[in-house]
Amino acid sequence: MVVMWLASHAAAQSAPGAPGATWTPTRPIRMLIAYPPGGANDSNARIIAAKMTENLKQQVIVDNRPGANGIVAGSLAAKAAPDGHTLMAVDIAPTANPALYDNIPYDTLKDFAAIVLTARVPMVLLVHPGQPFKSVKELVAYAKANAGKINYGSAGVGSAMYLVAESFKALAGIELTQIAYKGGGPALIELAGGQLPMAFISVAAGMPMVQSGRARVLGVSSLKRQAGFPDLPTIAEQGVPGFEFNLWQGVAGPAALPRMLVVRLNSEINNALNDPPSRERMVQAGNEIVGGTPEQAAEYLRSEIERWKKTIKLERRLTR
Repeated sequence: MVVMWLASHAAAQSAPGAPGATWTPTRPIRMLIAYPPGGANDSNARIIAAKMTENLKQQVIVDNRPGANGIVAGSLAAKAAPDGHTLMAVDIAPTANPALYDNIPYDTLKDFAAIVLTARVPMVLLVHPGQPFKSVKELVAYAKANAGKINYGSAGVGSAMYLVAESFKALAGIELTQIAYKGGGPALIELAGGQLPMAFISVAAGMPMVQSGRARVLGVSSLKRQAGFPDLPTIAEQGVPGFEFNLWQGVAGPAALPRMLVVRLNSEINNALNDPPSRERMVQAGNEIVGGTPEQAAEYLRSEIERWKKTIKLERRLTR
C-alpha cells in the first residue's frame, strides 16, 4: 500500500475563504454506486451521503448502477457535467479494469478527478455451513483434491471479490471456479441458500451472516487480526503466508471538475468521515477511515493501476 495514503488520517479541510468554500449545490447531488444495494461500497456511501445532505442543505442521492464491473457507472460519471452534482464512489474495479478489458469507454486517470479516499476494508472468506471445510487449511486441502470443483462468488471479473479470490488461488496453489453476480449482495443470497459454496466479502457485509448462522467464516484477508474480531484468524496464518488483501474506497468526479469544487467536495466528505456518529458506524462495520487530500487520492489511483497491471499479469501466468 502507498505510504502516503496510509499515513493520511487527518482530514483535509478547506480553510475559510479557500477557493470553493462558498460553493453550494443548486440541485440534488447524485452519488453513483457501481453495485447493487447491500455491499460495503453502497453502505459506506450512504453514510457519507447522509452527512453531506445535512451539511450542504441539499439532498445527496445514492444511485446504484451495477453492471460490467463498474463500467456502467463509470461511463455515466465520466460523461457527467463537471459541476459538482455527479460523483462516483470508486473502489478497486476502475483501477483493475485497464488490465482486464480492452476498449473501456473511458480512461480511469484521464477521465476522472480524484476527490478523496474514504475507507480501507478487509474482507472475510465465507463458506456455506454445509460445506465440509472448517478452516482455510481444510479448504485448501479439499480444493487440491477436487481441482476446479469449488465455485466462488464474485461481482464480476475485476471486482474486489474476484481479485481477492484470484490472489488467494495463486498463493494457495489451488483451482477455484468463478460464478459472477451483479454484486456482493446477490452472491451472499446464493451462499446463504446453499447454491454457492464460498465467497470473499467485506467484513461489514459478511459478519452479520456469520452471526445469524447463515454462513461460516474461515478467515480475514488483512495481515493482522481485526480488533473487532480478535478470535478470527487471518488467512495468512492458516497456511497461506503473505496473503493480504484490503478493499479500498473513495470518491471521484468528472475530469473537468474545477479545482475549487474538488477542494470543496473533498472538505465536505472529510467532514462526513470525521463526524463522530458517522465515523463510529463505519468503524463498527469493520472500516478503517482514511480521508486526506485530492492529491493523495490521485496518487493512490495511479499506484493501484500499476499494481494490478503487474499482479493480474502474474496471476494469469501462474494459473495457466
